Amino acid sequence: MVATFVTAGRVVLGAGAAAQVPELVAGLGRRVLVVAGRSADVAALAGATVHRHRGEPDVDAVRAAVAVAREVRPDVVVGWGGGSVLDLAKCVAVLARGATDVLDHLEVVGRGLPLPDDALPVVAVPTTAGTGAEVTANAPVRVPERGVKASLRGRAMLPAVAVVDPLLTLGCPPALTAASGADALTQALEAFTTPHATPLTDPLARDALVRAGRSLLRAVEHGDDVDARTDLSVAALLSGMALANARLGAVHGLAAALGGRLGAPHGQVCAAVLAATTAANVTALRRTDPDGPGLARYDDAAVALTGRAGARADDAVAWLRDVVAALRVPGLGALGLSDDDVQAVVTDALAASSMRGNPVTLTPADLTEVVTASW
Repeated sequence: MVATFVTAGRVVLGAGAAAQVPELVAGLGRRVLVVAGRSADVAALAGATVHRHRGEPDVDAVRAAVAVAREVRPDVVVGWGGGSVLDLAKCVAVLARGATDVLDHLEVVGRGLPLPDDALPVVAVPTTAGTGAEVTANAPVRVPERGVKASLRGRAMLPAVAVVDPLLTLGCPPALTAASGADALTQALEAFTTPHATPLTDPLARDALVRAGRSLLRAVEHGDDVDARTDLSVAALLSGMALANARLGAVHGLAAALGGRLGAPHGQVCAAVLAATTAANVTALRRTDPDGPGLARYDDAAVALTGRAGARADDAVAWLRDVVAALRVPGLGALGLSDDDVQAVVTDALAASSMRGNPVTLTPADLTEVVTASW
């Protein structure tokens, strides 16, 4: 195997790391555009143009933010907020200097053209612990008229600097902590169990599973627990590094199809289908490749998640079901999915790029069962 590894140009991690952002930004340019969450405190970046955003970016939100950037003509873009804000900042940075539209470059539903090479540098400052967007080379975008999410993808989207300060997550309410943490957990599990995992991504994904396994519920129940918050911030960072160099799987394939229709937070959608998808993968692997490496991967993941030596794949499924229940994640019905949408969701999920990273081929019947079990 020949493995490669790419990530942000520089990673600054630790409590209080956000204090370094002004100096890091100044080293990249004078004119600064900040793409920020609605409540993000960016007062330290005095003189910057601030574009506020809330929710997951859709095509119109990307176009609006890119229009601001083309008027301001910044030297550097700062993303300061949750994963969706960081994704929007990355979209802005890669499109601001050119004349192309977001749909020219979107996968699956767009033209899929290569991204420009002359992206602006991005300084990514996450205020939630979930997507790992600060170190990934893609950004999902909702396409409401098609009822799906699709990604811009390419190395040009990797931030120049990622600043991960767990203290910035202390204000996250329990529901947001749960959804974000579930996303990090899902990413780590899928990056660890995909056939595209490498010796470079395995240690990152495994450590992320351990950290999320021991601290996700703690952080939700005790939001001021700095150790738990740090575990989740590191888990999100490591899961982002792992997925950017391996692949994701069926949970994210389904999330791409469901998220575009429901408009629900990505982490909630992932959490809603996580246990049922994992169970479907384990069942399909036992049916098609019982002695292959796929099941062994889930056994290893079970040990990491539960902390129990000798745990097996079924223990991972049971642990995931218990944790999702404890997190009080809404099911797909509560998130707004209708019976009439199920088959369209399955069709769109099968076409999603993440599905190609799944450890086993799931049939339409398998995915229909997952959606039904996640209702």
